[in-house]
Amino acid sequence: MKYCICVLSLLLLAACESRDQESPDTEPPPDLNAIARDYLYLELNMGWHDADHVDAYFGPEEIRQAAAEARLSLDEISARARTMKEQLTALAASDSDSPDRSRIDGLIGRLVALETRIALNEDQALPFDEESMRLFGSAAPDNDTEYFQSILHDIDKLLGGEGKLSERVMDFQNQFIIPPDRLADVFDAAMNECRRRTLLHIDLPDNESFSIEYVNDKPWSGYNWYQGNAQSLIQVNTDLPIFISRAVDLGCHEGYPGHHTFNALLEKNLVQDKGWVEFSLYPLFSPQSLIAEGSGNYGIDLAFPGNERIAFERDVLFPLAGLDATEADRYYELLELLGKLNYAGNEAARDYLNGTIDREQAVQWLVEYTLTSPERARQQTDFFDAYRSYVINYNLGKDLVRAYVEADDANLDERWSRFETLLSSPMTAADLR
Repeated sequence: MKYCICVLSLLLLAACESRDQESPDTEPPPDLNAIARDYLYLELNMGWHDADHVDAYFGPEEIRQAAAEARLSLDEISARARTMKEQLTALAASDSDSPDRSRIDGLIGRLVALETRIALNEDQALPFDEESMRLFGSAAPDNDTEYFQSILHDIDKLLGGEGKLSERVMDFQNQFIIPPDRLADVFDAAMNECRRRTLLHIDLPDNESFSIEYVNDKPWSGYNWYQGNAQSLIQVNTDLPIFISRAVDLGCHEGYPGHHTFNALLEKNLVQDKGWVEFSLYPLFSPQSLIAEGSGNYGIDLAFPGNERIAFERDVLFPLAGLDATEADRYYELLELLGKLNYAGNEAARDYLNGTIDREQAVQWLVEYTLTSPERARQQTDFFDAYRSYVINYNLGKDLVRAYVEADDANLDERWSRFETLLSSPMTAADLR
C-alpha cells in the first residue's frame, strides 16, 4: 500500500512539473497565420461600416461569411485591433531577428491604419499630415505658392496669348480630346501596348486577364477592381472629356505594370506561395496604397522610357482617335510642366480637409495652381471628401518609388528587376527610404 502511495505521489509530482513547464513564460509563439485570419475578420467587419474600405477580397469564404453574420461594432473592431496590435508588437520585441519580422511589421501597420480609419468614421478630427502618416506611412511636403508660380510662368511662356492661364491651357488641350465613339479603340490599343511592354520584363500568371467598363458619376477617373485569380475589372469614368494622354496613363496605372500587375504578383508570391493570407484583402486606407498608387504612376515612365511614349501616342493613338498631331510636341511639353504642378492638389486637399479653406476656395486654388477646369476641380474636391489624405499616394508615392527603383543610376533592366521585387513583397514607405 505504501508503495502504491509512493508511486502515486511521484506521478502527481511529475504532472505538476509538466504543468510548470507549460507556464505562460514558455508558451509557443503566436501562430501568425491564425492572427492573419483574425485580421481579415476585422477588416471585413470594417467593410460593413465603410463601403470604400475593402478594395478587394479574394480570401477564404468562411471568413467573409463569419464577418457578415457578426457585423461587429466599430468599438468592438477597435478593441480587437488594439489587442492584436499589442500581441504583434510584443512578438516583434521578443525576436527582433525573426524571419517573419517584415510580415509582423506589415500587420502592425495595417492595424494602425484600421484604427485610424475607425477614428475618422467616428468623426474624430485628425490633421491632414498626421492622418496620412497613420494611414499610409508618409506625409507630403508642404510647398508654398512661389514653388508653383515659377512653373506657371514657364507654362505661360510656352502657350503665349492673353487671358486667364487656366483657360488658355484648357483651350489648347481641348484639341486633344478623344471622341467618345473612338474611346474604346484607343483604350484597347493603349492597354495592349502597356501589357506587351510589361510582359517583356515581368512574368505574370498564364490565366491573368482584365475587362474594361466605361462608367459615369464617379469621383475618380479610373479604377481597378481586382477580382482575385489574376483577374481585374478596370473602369474608366467618362463624366468629363478624356484627353489622348490619359489612355496610356490609365492603361499603365490601372493595368500594366500598375494595379493589375501589382495585385496579381502579390496574390501569386505572397498568398499562394507563402500562405500570407492577409494579402488576400486590400484595405484601401493602408500603407499598401502608397506602393500601389506610386508604382502605378511610376510604371508609366518605366514602360515608356524617354520619348517612346510620345512616339507611340503620336504614331498609333492619334490616328485611332482621329486627332491632328501638328501641335503634339508642344502638347507634351505642356504635359511635362503640368506634371510638376501635381503637388498643388495636395495643398488644396490639406487646407480643405484641415478646414482652413472651404470647397469654393479649394476649387479656385485647383483652377489657379493646377490649371484645370472648374468642373474637374469640383470633381477633385469630391475625391477629397471621399478619400481624404489618399491624394498623397499618387505624387509622393511615385517620387518614393522612383527614388528606390532608380537608385545608383540603375539601368533599365535593373529598374524592372527592382520594380518587380517591389510589387512582389510586403514593402512600405519605410522600406523605400
